[in-house]
Amino acid sequence: MNIILASASPRRIELLKKWGLKFDICPSSIDERTKLKRPSSIVKYLSYQKAKSIKEKYPESIVIGSDTIVVLNGEILGKPKNKKDSERIIRELNGSLHRVYTGVSILSDKKEIIFYDVAKVKMQKLSEEELKKLFGKHMDKAGSYAVQDKDDCFVKKIYGDYYTVVGLPYIKLKKELKKFKIFL
Repeated sequence: MNIILASASPRRIELLKKWGLKFDICPSSIDERTKLKRPSSIVKYLSYQKAKSIKEKYPESIVIGSDTIVVLNGEILGKPKNKKDSERIIRELNGSLHRVYTGVSILSDKKEIIFYDVAKVKMQKLSEEELKKLFGKHMDKAGSYAVQDKDDCFVKKIYGDYYTVVGLPYIKLKKELKKFKIFL
């Protein structure tokens, strides 16, 4: 059975390769706007829409879709629109405790599994000088930071699955893929 990742995220691609999964890459290009308000509902819905859009093109394949958002005090912090927006997001996250939600959908011709995971992330309280180094650095990431970037000293502690913050919750994904006879 052919497996397709409906994402061009370098982090997700790297993780699945690291975990030994053989797959093709076919990024989804859905409209990610939604009227949903609950973070868990948003990531599940968007991961499903991404997987479904690719599944329609490759009906014989198993398709994995994923979506990640950062939530601080009830506000969704998406990917920064520009460097000024990155600065705003980084300043808001400075010293904060926030949540990262990742939704995953796995679709085959026989079954659909949709789930999410959430992790809490405690950020360091950085000086103005340290903050400036982060502005605009991670423009392609929700929350404008990268937990996996070893040069960043922004993340202090993660409560939950580290890989949920990166964009693919390993523990839950491994469990759900077994239902498709796929093993990580």
